[in-house]
Amino acid sequence: MRLRGELHHLTPTGVVQAAVEKNFFELFGLPVSFDVDTADLAVRYRELQRQFHPDRYANATGPERRLSLEITAQINQGFQTLREPLSRGRYLLALRGVDTDEHTDTRMDPEFLVEQMELRESLDEVRHSAQGGERLEQLASRIDSLLRTRTEALGRKLSGGDVDELQHARQLVREMQFLKKTASEIEELQEAE
Repeated sequence: MRLRGELHHLTPTGVVQAAVEKNFFELFGLPVSFDVDTADLAVRYRELQRQFHPDRYANATGPERRLSLEITAQINQGFQTLREPLSRGRYLLALRGVDTDEHTDTRMDPEFLVEQMELRESLDEVRHSAQGGERLEQLASRIDSLLRTRTEALGRKLSGGDVDELQHARQLVREMQFLKKTASEIEELQEAE
């Protein structure tokens, strides 16, 4: 798995162009798909890191050292994006020209919003409960189940690709973002126990 050869075999412009032209799937030599073998991704990540790590270019020219830093940063960003279903789904939507507008579009499915309000109320109750540990575990399990269901649905919608499926995938990504935030809060509470 080479990025059109190592740095010292390419001109600086060629290396940057090679890295810039590749999306994260191409960078890691993977098919553009929601289904990613994360163990394989980790192996490919370590291989690319080894190949382009800045320490290997300590004696190279200034431009080559900078390029190895840029490529290493892109490899890191690609790994972080592809290893998690939520960020991978968001990235696949972006590759297909669909913006999730998470920061500006506040419209959500009313049923989902009611579900979120109930989850938030449950979380608040657990925070103030003497038996919080067991209830917190139950809530974590519920969130995990909701995330798993949406992750599976996201994979199906992204494998289709028609406009309606992509819009549904967009909605799933937005819902997963809410659920991940609640899951993170639960993890923080569990660590504080």
